[in-house]
Amino acid sequence: MIFKSLNKIKNKESNQFLLIAGPCAIESEKSAMSIAENLVKITDKLKIPYIFKGSFKKANRSKINSFTGIGDEKALNILKKIGDEMNIPTLTDIHETSDADLASSYVDILQIPAFLVRQTDLLVAAAKTGKTINLKKAQYMSPNSMTFAAQKIKDSGNSNYWITERGTQFGYQDLIVDFRGIDEMKKIAPTILDVTHSLQKPNQKDGITGGDTKKIETLARAGISIGIDGLFIETHPDPKNAKSDGLNMLDINLMEDLLKKLTEIRSTINSFN
Repeated sequence: MIFKSLNKIKNKESNQFLLIAGPCAIESEKSAMSIAENLVKITDKLKIPYIFKGSFKKANRSKINSFTGIGDEKALNILKKIGDEMNIPTLTDIHETSDADLASSYVDILQIPAFLVRQTDLLVAAAKTGKTINLKKAQYMSPNSMTFAAQKIKDSGNSNYWITERGTQFGYQDLIVDFRGIDEMKKIAPTILDVTHSLQKPNQKDGITGGDTKKIETLARAGISIGIDGLFIETHPDPKNAKSDGLNMLDINLMEDLLKKLTEIRSTINSFN
């Protein structure tokens, strides 16, 4: 079971996909709490196992003046409050070895960003915290090559890890999801499909990553139909004014309708197994 190591996960017996969702970055306590409350309500209604995600800082930015966060401790405390008050698991990404011990005191899952998934010291530091690790497949890596990233976690004494597909670089300004790779990665570890980052349009002239949110439902349906273990969806009440990755995030007002459709697809597939 993909969430075997998470004590706070709800709806374990529903046989639905795991959902990892939340804003790209923690912008304020008010906005993060509101997003979390909405998602808890929706996922409880639909019996979806749910993890709240939010970056406590954004280290990988195109421009020096791009939003990076509200302060590490402040953002991490908000994540901890969400986890404690709503009794749900929380996830955040880390970028340096020193982040591993820091963030592990506040959240349940540490995420390794795609660009950093080959950084051995970072993976070892994350693994040694004992937290569940979410390994995002790099845009330049083949599905099979994620074996080596996973082995670094395992060899460091941690058996709780997942892989997240987030698209493969296709030219300079596009990504593509090769669904043939999902089965390959599932042989390595439980596999999540990140349907929002997979629709990014990187390397834009203005230094702001583009996106195509109209395709979120298409990718999500495809992932569910082939038996993906979970979905990763970034969401925001006002994506156009979000401080990070606004062009990729799903408007939270559209979330319930999308998830309802996806649970129905999963239930139909389950009926044939």
